[in-house]
Amino acid sequence: MNDVHNFTSDHEGRLFDPAARAAMTRFAGSDDTLALEAAAAVRIAFNAIERMRAHGAEGRGLSSGAMDILLRLGAETDGISIGDLALAAGVSSRNVTGLIDTLERDGLARRAPAPHDRRSVLVGITPAGQEWIENFRRPTQAAMAAIFRGFTDDDLARLRHLCLRLADNQTALAQHLEGAR
Repeated sequence: MNDVHNFTSDHEGRLFDPAARAAMTRFAGSDDTLALEAAAAVRIAFNAIERMRAHGAEGRGLSSGAMDILLRLGAETDGISIGDLALAAGVSSRNVTGLIDTLERDGLARRAPAPHDRRSVLVGITPAGQEWIENFRRPTQAAMAAIFRGFTDDDLARLRHLCLRLADNQTALAQHLEGAR
């Protein structure tokens, strides 16, 4: 599904979504909607990137979630526990277990006993998994170049920084709220 957006520019030349602004103004009951509009823009951008990732991964037989796990496995030399994979991916261990089941069934990953504790299991990438990543590398780089067309290196570094600040702020807020219970 391709969403059609009707973005426009404000007086400073910055894009905004008039429909989101109108909805947020009604929701907030005021014109102070910048943070709400920014959150809506993050969702729009996330969904756009996820649609691109899903299109590329599914064309190669993987969900975008399985692809994310496979790429993380490709960066590990000694394997990684399911719990550590879940933490790194920001999803539940149950979710990762299902994704590993799929990757293992497809011959792209394998489980093995951890050398330090036979009760623990480490997940590693197979040669077929490494080959999958190699075949996916160039199309992914081309897609990312297209989706970030017109962005400077400084723009990309600032975007990365701002997104990670959002994630840090959410973590701090969640910890605060958890402590308030």
